[in-house]
Order: sequence, then structure tokens, then C-alpha cells
Amino acid sequence: MTSNRFQLTGKRAMITGGSRGLGFALAKGLAQQGADLILVARTEEQLHHAALKIQENINTNISRFAFDLYETEHIPDFFQQVVEDVKVVDILINCAGINLRGSAEQLSLETWDQVIKLDLTVPFVLSQAFCRHHQETKQPGRIINICSLLSEGGRPTTTPYAAAKAGLMNLTQALAVEWAPYRINVNAIGPGYFRTEMTENLFQDKQINRWVLEKTPLQRWGNPDELVGAAVLLASDAGSFITGQILWVDGGWRAAL
Repeated sequence: MTSNRFQLTGKRAMITGGSRGLGFALAKGLAQQGADLILVARTEEQLHHAALKIQENINTNISRFAFDLYETEHIPDFFQQVVEDVKVVDILINCAGINLRGSAEQLSLETWDQVIKLDLTVPFVLSQAFCRHHQETKQPGRIINICSLLSEGGRPTTTPYAAAKAGLMNLTQALAVEWAPYRINVNAIGPGYFRTEMTENLFQDKQINRWVLEKTPLQRWGNPDELVGAAVLLASDAGSFITGQILWVDGGWRAAL
């Protein structure tokens, strides 16, 4: 009998922003493949609700950690706390993010710092802690960063988000090269336009909605569950020789002229 290389049974996956949106969909999808979950979000209430929803139909172990990721100086200690609780973190998905919109010429430094910190600095500091953990355990690991179409382009009012996501894309490649000797595969997923809590206001804007449909060859928004296949590939043995890559899940957006 051929083994299923997409199975994640026995693996522990930490997902930041795992209580809603794309993070929740990824957490549920990895659990369906057998992974135990480590959900990280700001409030225990959100985490509790997410865990209940996942466990309605999936038999999986879920550890919940309410932590404010903006407290970057405390992330190493927080990660150690997680390790003491779950022993091993096999997979790290950096999904937590924010997009604060505004014209570039009027943008405050506070807004810039807020977006750059959560969307770029936090994934780096968490990845550092993950790498040190795997240097100690000598076990292979997987990091998956959630990028964006704006990793390779720009839109009005999204300057800090685009800068952060472009940085995250190049961080993915740099860490993949540097940490290959530790058997840590570092990849990213680049979503197109997905309908989530974060993008609902864009979906409801008729002009923006029409623009998205016209630009996307599949002529629709993505469903968060449609991001799961890419994550399972990159997290599982099926993706063991993939590192330093950005896997675009965008309905054909980047392929179209």
C-alpha cells in the first residue's frame, strides 16, 4: 500500500492569525490531514470559538495561545512557552497580518510602523525562534509565509502593506537558502483576492468587485478553503524538495496580460 505523502499525522502546526479568515481555513485544512494545531491570536474568545468550529467535524488536538504579536520583544519567550507545552513545533504558518489604507503622502509613521511590524517583523522573529528550536531538536521543519499579489506590485493606498509583503517574499527566499542546512524548508503562498472578513468591504464595493472579476481569469474571488491544497503540499512530505518558492493561488491573475 502506497503511503499518503500529503498526510500530516503526528505533525504540530502553529498558525498565527488562526482564529479567522485565511488562517482559520488553513488551520482547519491541516487538521483534516491529521495535524495537531497550535492556534495563535490576540484574544482567547476568538481562539475558543475557532477551536470549537474546527472540532465539530475533525478529531484533532488544538492548543490555544492568546498572545499579542506586536510585543515582538516577548516572542522568543512566548515561543519557548509553546514548546514547553507541545514539545515540538513542526510547521509554522505566518498568516497574521493587517492592511491599514491611506494615501502615501499623508501616511503617518505610526501607521507605517504598525503594518511593517505585524506583516514583516513578526514573521521574521517567529521564524528565528522556530529555527533555533529546530537547531536544538535536529528535526526538519517547514515555514510557510502568507504573501500577497502586492508582494510584486502596488495599488493606491496600500504602500506599507505592499512594502511589507514584498519584504516577506524576499525574506522567504533568503531564509530558505540560509536555513537549508538545518533541513528547514521556507516557502510562501501568494493569494489572489479571497473573500474574508478582512476583504469583505472590498467585496461589497461594486467598483472594486468588478475590477477584481475583470482581472481574474477565473472571474471570481477565491474561497479561503481553496488555499489549503497549497499549504498541505508545502507542509507535507509531498513538498520535501520545495524551498524558497512562492506558490501563487490567484485564479490566474499573474498569468494574464
